[in-house]
Amino acid sequence: MLLKTVFAGFGGQGVLMMGYVLALSAMREDRHVTYLPAYGAEVRGGTANCTVVVSSEEIASPIASSPDVVVVMNFPSLARFQSSVRSGGLIFMNSDLISESPGRDDVEIVRVPANTLAHEVGNDRALNMVMLGAVAGKTKAVSQETLKDAVAQVFAGKSERVLKDNVEALKRGAEFIGGNGQ
Repeated sequence: MLLKTVFAGFGGQGVLMMGYVLALSAMREDRHVTYLPAYGAEVRGGTANCTVVVSSEEIASPIASSPDVVVVMNFPSLARFQSSVRSGGLIFMNSDLISESPGRDDVEIVRVPANTLAHEVGNDRALNMVMLGAVAGKTKAVSQETLKDAVAQVFAGKSERVLKDNVEALKRGAEFIGGNGQ
């Protein structure tokens, strides 16, 4: 198994956190992992992206020049990364912020209303966990249970409500695309 994923969006959307939680989850499942965040001096509202490679074997390079999955949280990220995903790959789009369609017919497009689902959970900031739940539910890269454990580790020391909301957001994302939200 080898899955190369790029997460991209505005700073403040939790893009780097999505990648980190996926990487941590994969390590918990004894997979080989690389996590490569890319951000400059931008502040909230600037652009951010990260690359996560998960493999059952050693990883030769952390660079994902032709990722299997691209997760875009806003239109500028779609414009920048849609051409990089390999033919037959997946593009997950935050459909609440991206109404345009990618100019590709050789990839599967998965539209997730991440902002809406996070709002329904009661925490607008959990949109990244909604999207990560959808990605994991569709790709089966890691189990939902392992994701929940990783979120608990990452949010250790935060309020019980923050943890509960983020776990619920993972579940909502997985359920939205038909994955197992358990």
